[in-house]
Amino acid sequence: MSDKRSSRNPISALFSFIWGALTWLRRALANIILLVIIVVIVVAISKHETDMLPDSFALYLAPSGFLVDERQPVAPLAALSGTNQYESETLVTDVVNAIDQARADSRVSHIVLDLNHLLGGGLSKLHEIGLALQTFKDSGKQIIAISDQYSQSQYYLASHADNIYLHDMGHVMLTGFGSYRTYYKDAIDTLGLNFHIFRAGQFKDAVEPYIRNDMSDASREHNSQWINHLWDLYTSRIETQRSLPVGAVDNLIRNTQQQLTDAQGDPAQMALAAGLVDQVSSRQQIRAELIDQFGYDHNADSFKSVNWYRYLHHQQPLPLPGKTYIGVINATGTIYDGEQPPGTVGSETFVKLLRQARDDSDIKALVVRIDSPGGSAFASEVIRSEIQMVRDSGIPVLVSMGSVAASGGYWIATSADEIWALPSTITGSIGVYSIIPTLNESLKKLGIHTDGIGTTPLAGAMNPALPMSEKAAFVLQSTVDGTYRRFLKTVANARDLTQAQVDQIGQGRVWSGAKAFEIGLVDKLGTLDDTIKAAAEYAELKQWDVKTIERALTPFEQFMQQLSNVTMPLPESVQQSLSTLESFSQAAGISPALSLEANTVYAQCLDCTLWSDR
Repeated sequence: MSDKRSSRNPISALFSFIWGALTWLRRALANIILLVIIVVIVVAISKHETDMLPDSFALYLAPSGFLVDERQPVAPLAALSGTNQYESETLVTDVVNAIDQARADSRVSHIVLDLNHLLGGGLSKLHEIGLALQTFKDSGKQIIAISDQYSQSQYYLASHADNIYLHDMGHVMLTGFGSYRTYYKDAIDTLGLNFHIFRAGQFKDAVEPYIRNDMSDASREHNSQWINHLWDLYTSRIETQRSLPVGAVDNLIRNTQQQLTDAQGDPAQMALAAGLVDQVSSRQQIRAELIDQFGYDHNADSFKSVNWYRYLHHQQPLPLPGKTYIGVINATGTIYDGEQPPGTVGSETFVKLLRQARDDSDIKALVVRIDSPGGSAFASEVIRSEIQMVRDSGIPVLVSMGSVAASGGYWIATSADEIWALPSTITGSIGVYSIIPTLNESLKKLGIHTDGIGTTPLAGAMNPALPMSEKAAFVLQSTVDGTYRRFLKTVANARDLTQAQVDQIGQGRVWSGAKAFEIGLVDKLGTLDDTIKAAAEYAELKQWDVKTIERALTPFEQFMQQLSNVTMPLPESVQQSLSTLESFSQAAGISPALSLEANTVYAQCLDCTLWSDR
């Protein structure tokens, strides 16, 4: 009888060893993940303690990342590695609510506005926060702004402070607004690519990079109108808040060389001389002055204050059944067909939210907050018609426009009872386009040819390896023209205008919110809070609370969100491994990515997308 172990060949033994090692590694990783989960739960439970706020304090307000109306979903690997999504995005409503509640709270004496980690987020979002800061000041309380340096976005908020600190090696970077794009025509010709452009609207310039090497006169004309208007809004606000003469900001920028020479090359001293800041100091000096004013916190080794997230946690009531609510739904990002994650607007996802609001007997009015440059025309119409269904059910619907509500973003707004915008909102862009690339010339250069037969002249019309026929081009242009006519009719019916009048202010033109109000595309100017109050009047409500309606998280997503909020740094080696794994998954295309589909007719404002977060 032979010994099976002795007859085992070396190759089988090697594979057996590898399989055993993989099994051990799999079990070890599973145990590590389980251990991390247990530790997170223990930490979360231990942190759930009674947390009393002091009788008097300064509110430490430190927005970080980009200002948004809706957060992107938390990536699981980012949550496990200790990366906090809240560090890269800050909700505008959170900031405004914290300021408004602090204004009425007798315990809050000051706001210390730390702008070191704010990256931007659009002038309209800054404007809403600025109005809340101004109301706080009007109540008799003071604001102190601190930062090592100030970008244009940071300085807009800082200008509302009673006292602005700047690091002695810092600067205030005011440069003006710009909208620049990259044009590809020469590269496209060199590569032998063909981009077939179909558009309706003289000023619908999203397609220009594919057919030109520079900006057209029409594009330059209409973009100059809205971008200069927004810059005027920015500079006038700065000059008013800082008690500077009219035109002071533009004069400073035009004469930067002389101003900097006079300050001996010191940009911090230049900002001080220009009246942009009140004090230039080192970090240590600023810290010492704040400790002298507010007292010393031994635990934090800093001045006494309450972090604004902690403050909001104490102030926010839980939604309860049986109460009266005004619902708020965010339409944030590019509009696509079907189901889409937060940060984009999916037609099916958004319809479900609208139906959820319509079926909720506690919701008496609805506000749709739009911060979108548009996208799929079909998806925009699906959403618009569902908003109309909510209105038909007896629930008033008002739209609040954020930084941008253009093209498809304006399309979905047309079915509201009222449209509200901020003066600096970017809106309009009533026009449509479609881009169809063909690669036949590029492939020919590589010696690749395509041939075959079809049953009709349109067979293979959407094959990118074939040239586009005149018949196919006619069909596509007719489809775009028909979509544009439908867009005009939709706006005309909603705004009590003729289609000719809409076409006159349409053709892809982009307007500021203030100008859109003048020409009848917007009903009123105001913030999200103003729109909510108007919705309450529509519903004849005396008392109400606000309920944000959003896609329900799965249990796993809820866990990931809680995990991202727990301050529990993992060992550095584990963080590096998770970071590497996340980078690999993105490079391999495992993370889903959205892109424009060539066969879709788009109602989208590309310039609005490029500019809105600057």
